[in-house]
Amino acid sequence: MLNPALPAGELHRHLDGNIRPATIWALARKHGIALDATSEQDLFNKVLIKDRTSDLMAFIAKLEYGVSVLADPEACYQIALENVADAASEQLDFIELRFSPYFMSRAFNLPLDAVVEAVCAGVEAGRKQYGVEVALLGILSRTFGVPACETELNSLLTQADALLGLDLAGDEARYPAPLFKQLFTRARDAGWQVTVHAGEAAGPESVWQAIHELGASRIGHGVAAVDDPALMTYLAEHQIGIESCPTSNFQTGSMTDTVNHPLKTFLDYGIAVTLNTDDPGISDITLADEYRVASEVIGLSQAQLDTVQRNTLKQSFLPESTKKRLLNQYGNPSDQ
Repeated sequence: MLNPALPAGELHRHLDGNIRPATIWALARKHGIALDATSEQDLFNKVLIKDRTSDLMAFIAKLEYGVSVLADPEACYQIALENVADAASEQLDFIELRFSPYFMSRAFNLPLDAVVEAVCAGVEAGRKQYGVEVALLGILSRTFGVPACETELNSLLTQADALLGLDLAGDEARYPAPLFKQLFTRARDAGWQVTVHAGEAAGPESVWQAIHELGASRIGHGVAAVDDPALMTYLAEHQIGIESCPTSNFQTGSMTDTVNHPLKTFLDYGIAVTLNTDDPGISDITLADEYRVASEVIGLSQAQLDTVQRNTLKQSFLPESTKKRLLNQYGNPSDQ
């Protein structure tokens, strides 16, 4: 379980995948948006995944409920603020939130720059109000193609100082990393760090491409890395972290048997693996739930869970000064 003597945090949570069903319902009523639901409870049942979906893209389709009600920048601000509030309610000390302005803008053709500005403002307001340290990351949604991602990157760069990193997410199988190499070069030139969804809906080659083509220092999901021992050795030697999301991996079909999730194998190789919720707004989980799954289903010991928890702060894109301050608050200055 989460160790209360260590800083608690998460690195892989989609802000636009953590929209409260109650907020979806309220925004739909406010803006007169028709939903495929007859009541708030009916919407709740439709939004949440109770078992699993057929594949990654079916999982992503569930996220459409939330973004379908983002009718103005104020709605984007609201969900950003609520994401930080949710982290505070889970008693997290720090969190990295990532978002795709293109994905959030589509339903009402919102100006991307306005979406980015609203999200940054909402996160900053939440940080001040709730005292949670937040690293905000942008996402390029590969599903919509390279030109859309270039437009998306341009919008994210309008708030370059408010963001710490860039991610590539979406249809991994059809849109491989090399297509986006030039865009990630621009991101690194802006001083951003890089994490990439890879090895979730494609094989180990996708992880290699994320590292060598895009400069990823962390890998989102990465379950397919277990099929390539050389890759796992490389990840461990170069301290390239894996943002593991066991519940999400089961729900997307990336893993059919959570008992055999490669999380334990990654730890055995010395890979800096972390535990994360991915899209808790549709998975209906908290970070504590994910640690419980790792303990009770996958079989990690408390010592291994502590390693995972320490990895999370070490792998974070937060400034080193912030990491040291969090460690000092818990009396663990030597962990960094």
